[in-house]
Amino acid sequence: MTHIIEDKCRFQKRRIETMEDIQTSVTIKELYSLDQTMAGSLLEGLTYPWEALPLIKDFVLNLGKTLDKNEYNEVSENVWIHKSCKVYGTATILAPTIIGAGTEVRPGAFIRGSVLVGENCVIGNSTELKNVIIFNNVQVPHYNYVGDSILGFKSHMGAGSITSNVKSDKTLVHVKGMACGKTFDIPTGLKKFGAMLGDNVEVGCNSVLNPGTVIGPFSNIYPVSRVRGYVPSHSIFKDKDNIVAKQ
Repeated sequence: MTHIIEDKCRFQKRRIETMEDIQTSVTIKELYSLDQTMAGSLLEGLTYPWEALPLIKDFVLNLGKTLDKNEYNEVSENVWIHKSCKVYGTATILAPTIIGAGTEVRPGAFIRGSVLVGENCVIGNSTELKNVIIFNNVQVPHYNYVGDSILGFKSHMGAGSITSNVKSDKTLVHVKGMACGKTFDIPTGLKKFGAMLGDNVEVGCNSVLNPGTVIGPFSNIYPVSRVRGYVPSHSIFKDKDNIVAKQ
């Protein structure tokens, strides 16, 4: 029998009465610290983080035009990079993209556009980003693919770990999981949906986060894992039948 821990999200401090209460575990409010991203104004007007995915491109374009030219260089049309960033010459950065202060973009990185990278991040060698929001202090340092995803403050993806953003049968993605002993199934209406990582999530090396994965804050994913659906906050994912509470 699958061992799913009791979710420790803040919403459990309230009385659980409706399915809407249960689904609160995967909302922006429960997953992210919005003061740790330039996308706060976008996300605070939404309920679920995946609702932002179709909006990222236009948001980056509009935000870029407001950035202080004393702090950001527009290195090519609609590509804004903070002057304190370190970007290696072999990295490829397509529009629209914003890269925040203190971030390092390492050799061979491929940033495909519709990308907002926060401050003090590491975008590693041969890492590919596409249609993503990367909060501050995030590391995707080695051979990672992150597409149609949002990575929360201080989240980290181990070497070779990726987000898979399209189902093999090309059907629309649902977010499924369990909270407070009850299952939920949220249709997203999206064909492309990678993963939503809450703040301080650690993903082990060579793991695959399947479409519709949502990982609660302060959770760890074992290396070489296959993850699908909701992983509660403050938990350790060993495999789909063994998710335990952090002690």
